[in-house]
Amino acid sequence: MPASGALKVLGIDPGLTATGYGLILVEGNKHRALDFGAIKPKKGIEHADRLHTIHSALVDVIAREKPDEIAVEDFIVGHVRAAVAVGEARAMALLAASQAGLPVSMYKPAEVKQFVTSFGRGSKEQVQMMVQALLELDEPPQSHDAADALAVALCHSLKRGAALLSGALS
Repeated sequence: MPASGALKVLGIDPGLTATGYGLILVEGNKHRALDFGAIKPKKGIEHADRLHTIHSALVDVIAREKPDEIAVEDFIVGHVRAAVAVGEARAMALLAASQAGLPVSMYKPAEVKQFVTSFGRGSKEQVQMMVQALLELDEPPQSHDAADALAVALCHSLKRGAALLSGALS
């Protein structure tokens, strides 16, 4: 954690059609959203160009926002084709984080929902509402991808705080 005691966490919700990102500032037990949105590659572009767009945009977000840590939503293997696509988008997030020399933690969707909504099978709308409440936003993030990314960042912060309290991290 930086000397100031504040921590900037960038959450990423990877996907080929939209990759959500959400940056939060953690100061003690307070959380504040600094930036969030979704990276949406143009429709009809080649697969490799979609991946390049995601990677380049994440590199830009990391350079602009200078997070201290990155949290990425992992995925559950379901439909093989979808899992591969999400895995490729996740790889772009991991590559961008690695290139910046930042630590990365990964969280399963149910774990994120458990930490944010207290229910591991919460709906997208519940996640949006809880993100709004926990970050004291005027309205819920309109993009599900951005809301999910903010939820990933919150999950990381809450889990990290619990580990610090138990002495598991230093």
